[in-house]
Amino acid sequence: MNILLTGGLGFIGSHTATVLAAEGHEVVIIDNLCNSQRQTLDSLESITGKELPFYEGDVRDAPLLKEILQKHHIECVIHFAGLKSVAESGTDPLKYFDNNVGGSIVLIEAMQATNVKKLIFSSSATVYGEPQYLPYDEDHPLAPMNVYGRTKLQVEEILQDLSKSDLDWSIVCLRYFNPIGAHESGLIGELPQGIPNNLMPYICQVVSGKLPHLNVFGDDYDTKDGTGERDYIHVMDLADGHAAALEFVDKHKGWEAVNLGTGIAYSVYDLVSAFEKSSNQTIPKVVKERRIGDLPIYYAKADKALVMLGWKAKRDLQSMCDSSWKYQEQLLKLAK
Repeated sequence: MNILLTGGLGFIGSHTATVLAAEGHEVVIIDNLCNSQRQTLDSLESITGKELPFYEGDVRDAPLLKEILQKHHIECVIHFAGLKSVAESGTDPLKYFDNNVGGSIVLIEAMQATNVKKLIFSSSATVYGEPQYLPYDEDHPLAPMNVYGRTKLQVEEILQDLSKSDLDWSIVCLRYFNPIGAHESGLIGELPQGIPNNLMPYICQVVSGKLPHLNVFGDDYDTKDGTGERDYIHVMDLADGHAAALEFVDKHKGWEAVNLGTGIAYSVYDLVSAFEKSSNQTIPKVVKERRIGDLPIYYAKADKALVMLGWKAKRDLQSMCDSSWKYQEQLLKLAK
């Protein structure tokens, strides 16, 4: 199948590209490089052994989107392109609504204009908000606690309404939990620009000497060790989930939302301990006050993904940390 990945050089998009290319799909990438690197394309081509058509551009550029969709005879779009900092979304909400919601609308209109009606949307577990029960299943009430989560929910709602108005659409919204890890080659991984917002890339920068210590935001939660617990999922498991969703949208019409998670809650200290084992280094930690809006614990119920997509996460926390460290070692070698 000919597939367009928006934001395809980002963390999740690039790893998904490796899986799709290995399955024989023709992958085309558009990315504006606002939070990704051009050299990731070289790494992807090295991993896949294929030349991947790439366009440096924005999903709000309708003429470019139409040109790509027509030129490459695109059959399905996997829409990763979106800003993802919870903190920044609160300080600059218009930027997030313009990019995440506005960009999605432009993309959908371009797809309609070129009669491409298969779409997989990169959503988020942040659409659920404060848990009324755990684990979150897809029927849990939706009440995002931040602007980022609201942009994801708004796009989900737009897509759901679209599918009701035109029964030819095939749409799956994948609600990610906490992706970490890297490709087994060590050639691609998570490389955010600036100081990371997420735990794993922050740990990597501490271990590599770029940051002095890890800030632990709260050690007095009602959890097993007092730190926040999250459903961390290996990015390659997540990539496999997109390949499974692609098979589904190729055969089914309508709109579906599906959790992609492991169903296991790991604490901050679980992650630190596993990464110390991977890197054979001690990670210095400083406990800080809790951050506003952080939940003590959340994790997925992923039964629907197994039933509907035939997908289940396979990789454990240690393999997540081992692969992240392998990628970090490659970066350290390149820096010398």
